[in-house]
Amino acid sequence: MSRDISFTLNGQVVIVAVDPSTLLIDLLRDSFGLTGTKAGCREGECGACTVLVDGKAYNSCLMPAMKVQGREVTTIEGLQKPDGSLHPIQEAFMNAGAAQCGFCTPGMIMNTAALLRSNPNPDEHEIRKALSGVLCRCTGYRKIVEAVQIAAAAKQP
Repeated sequence: MSRDISFTLNGQVVIVAVDPSTLLIDLLRDSFGLTGTKAGCREGECGACTVLVDGKAYNSCLMPAMKVQGREVTTIEGLQKPDGSLHPIQEAFMNAGAAQCGFCTPGMIMNTAALLRSNPNPDEHEIRKALSGVLCRCTGYRKIVEAVQIAAAAKQP
């Protein structure tokens, strides 16, 4: 039996009917067409599905959609500026060459956004720890860490 929930999604208040068994990732992808949030392992191990809920990083593949009632959810699509240009973190990833296949990139960027909100000047150890929940099969993480350092140096939230 579906139930209506209301939450803020990428800055807009939305109301949607949700079945209690629906996971947040499926709600985002299927009901709102926000496919930037990637469905990887569906077990909370790869981090490709990371979104921000009230500014903190969560694996959307583990979170029941009902848990976002009254909360603020930000996906990779919600990071862009109002004019559609890239967020400074996205620009840093692009400029550092931190994306290869791109599958993990939304999770990396969302974890970076959460990290820089709570710690605007992380050291390399703190960056690696914050990104440890997102698996990348293409890189050795060096350019990803560099991208986070570039974003941090730009003093962006």
